[in-house]
Amino acid sequence: AWLRTRFYYLLIRLYFDQEFSIEEFTRGAKQAFSVVSKLLSQRKLDLLDELVSAEVLQVLKEKISLLPDNHRDALAADVDAIMYTTEGDVRIYYDDDGIKFVSILMRFWYLNGANLPDDVPGETKVFQIVFGDESTKEKRHLLTANYEFQREFTEGAKPDWTITRIEHPRLLE
Repeated sequence: AWLRTRFYYLLIRLYFDQEFSIEEFTRGAKQAFSVVSKLLSQRKLDLLDELVSAEVLQVLKEKISLLPDNHRDALAADVDAIMYTTEGDVRIYYDDDGIKFVSILMRFWYLNGANLPDDVPGETKVFQIVFGDESTKEKRHLLTANYEFQREFTEGAKPDWTITRIEHPRLLE
């Protein structure tokens, strides 16, 4: 998988964008993840128009309205709270009209202090961080999220990446 993704990055640089850098893309993806997750948490979906595809935004509007407050709070991720990021699947494809797309799935692991139950199935362990003395403990949950970024590389298309999939397992289902 590692070799395959590196091969796709080479193809992106050779045929679509000579200045493409996975390091720069990852930095931008982390920023976008942080901004979008905070806006989702705050129910400010109208501010996501330029960042998220219309189809995903419609699904999010339905799901966010049904979420309990603690699950909504758990969606938010500060950039500094992102513990690990990795690329998932990378795809290059053409549609029937010759439009060229690149899609990169990013996986994020982040710490969040939302008041979630300790036994959320499928969630990574709960950490307790001690600040000051033993009587002051703050719980942090290590949560995961998957965001897929897509960009059209057809001549004349805007050079913007759009989020075409958002998954926060066990929170946004």
